[in-house]
Formats: sequence, structure tokens, C-alpha cells
Amino acid sequence: MDRNQIGIYVNSKEGKVVRITSPYWIPEKPDWEMVTNEPNATLVTIKAGIKEKGLMPDPSNVSWGEFPIRE
Repeated sequence: MDRNQIGIYVNSKEGKVVRITSPYWIPEKPDWEMVTNEPNATLVTIKAGIKEKGLMPDPSNVSWGEFPIRE
């Protein structure tokens, strides 16, 4: 796994963020954008990063999401 893929990703359409710490599932563009490569970032920090990067106009309602379960 590329260590550059570890971190927090946002799906701006759904207003959800996920924490990626393993190669189980790597979010793909265009639906998902990396917010930070710090997997232990707080939700407050993540929301600030989303706004700073212009990934969403108003990230105040962003919440934690779940990644798909592989079968």
C-alpha cells in the first residue's frame, strides 16, 4: 500500500468523511477527495481542511461515514 493513500477522505456529495488506515478500501476520485494524510485528525480539523481546500462550500454538517463492505 502506498502510505500516501492513508488519511481522511471526504465525499462532498454525501457530506461524509472516512478514515483510511489500511488497503482494505481506497476511495476513488471523483467521488472522494483526500482532506488530510493525518488519520487521527479530529472532525473539527477535518471540516476546517475541507473549507480551506474548497472541497465543499459549507462543511459544517459533515459527519463520519462508512466504507463499503467487500464480499
